[in-house]
Amino acid sequence: MDSRKKKRIKDEILSMLMIIVGAVVAAFSLEEFLAPNHIFDGGVTGVSMILANFIHMNLGTLVVILNIPFIVIGIIKLGKRFIVKVIVAIVIFSVMTGVFSRMENATYDVILATTFGGVLLGAGVGLVLRGGGCLDGTEIVAILISKKFQISTGRIILLINVIIYAVAGIVFGLDRGMYSLLMYFITSKVIDMVEIGWDNTKSVMIITDDGRKLAQEIYTHLGRTVTFIKGEGLVSNDEKQILYCVITRAEMFELKRIISSVECSSFTTISEVSEIVGNHVKSSRRTKQVVKNLSDENENR
Repeated sequence: MDSRKKKRIKDEILSMLMIIVGAVVAAFSLEEFLAPNHIFDGGVTGVSMILANFIHMNLGTLVVILNIPFIVIGIIKLGKRFIVKVIVAIVIFSVMTGVFSRMENATYDVILATTFGGVLLGAGVGLVLRGGGCLDGTEIVAILISKKFQISTGRIILLINVIIYAVAGIVFGLDRGMYSLLMYFITSKVIDMVEIGWDNTKSVMIITDDGRKLAQEIYTHLGRTVTFIKGEGLVSNDEKQILYCVITRAEMFELKRIISSVECSSFTTISEVSEIVGNHVKSSRRTKQVVKNLSDENENR
């Protein structure tokens, strides 16, 4: 077994461990801090928390049931590797909510529940995202919308969550809606720290000896086009190809996997993007033809 394959296996094991630990931590936060104090998460989990107060069903079971349609959509539209990790994360999260629901609640102080619940939830979700999975079906929808339209996943998820918190405020009182919104912002900041800026668009610069093959893989798996820049090494004086592209937070893990899977020397930097002006091309009939030409060139080389 070569070193590249060993590294790939090691990375997959590490990512799965992060998903498992993250799902357990998120479930603990939900059952011990948030749910007992009517502080609601966003997305499918938030909807499940609201419904659990009106129907006699375990919260974890509701989370699984409501996520099923999104998982089916994900299986059709997204890669199997990503969906497997989503299913693992959601199942573990669901099982552990049932385990923690039998334990005594950590606190009934709303401020403590909002603060510590938000921090723990952010840490758990951040670990899951860093491992390449997600805990909520709405993120799958946000990824698909982001791929089709020029809207960031962060904005889509924020819009969905604001609607959920507004409903929570109407049903359980305005203060609960505001506490939930405060918890969401705390969670988002912790996710940023754990997952390194998950809510922001990222610019990626890859310096490599075989840019065309890597560009083809990026387009094939992510639907992202790249810009080629010519460069030259200071010491080696060799000509280098520099690939520049912009990706969303949901594509970070897959991009790293693509880079590590392509057998070529490369150096990658990833930076935050505060704003994008103009149209960032993702895919079109013309770019598909260009990528096909790249594929033909690689086969003939």
